[in-house]
Amino acid sequence: MKMHCLIAAMLVAASALPALADGDAKAGATVFKKCAACHTATEPTNRVGPSLLGVVGRPVATFDKYRYSEAMKAFGAGKVWDETLLTEYLPSPRALVPGTIMSFAGLKKPQDIANLIAYLKDPAAAQ
Repeated sequence: MKMHCLIAAMLVAASALPALADGDAKAGATVFKKCAACHTATEPTNRVGPSLLGVVGRPVATFDKYRYSEAMKAFGAGKVWDETLLTEYLPSPRALVPGTIMSFAGLKKPQDIANLIAYLKDPAAAQ
């Protein structure tokens, strides 16, 4: 009986915490500074990497006038950048997409990833 109470208490406590997927766009804008040398998230302009404006919900490797690597095009076939795929990709882009031209090593902190995704979903929310 005591074990059931302990489990119930842990579930109640865990449900009171914000979900990791509920990142903070303002904090994500700070994390995005690591990406800003190659990408923009507020303009439809390509840099070394493609614009990330509207990336959440966009099919992978489809931003206009950007030449994606063959590896990224093959990886992206039939995929859409959603929160789940970005969460899988951002810790180690080159591990998930061997042969990509993206040189970024990745983000190690899950909260940084959640915050960055929140920012990419709505850059204006960081204002």
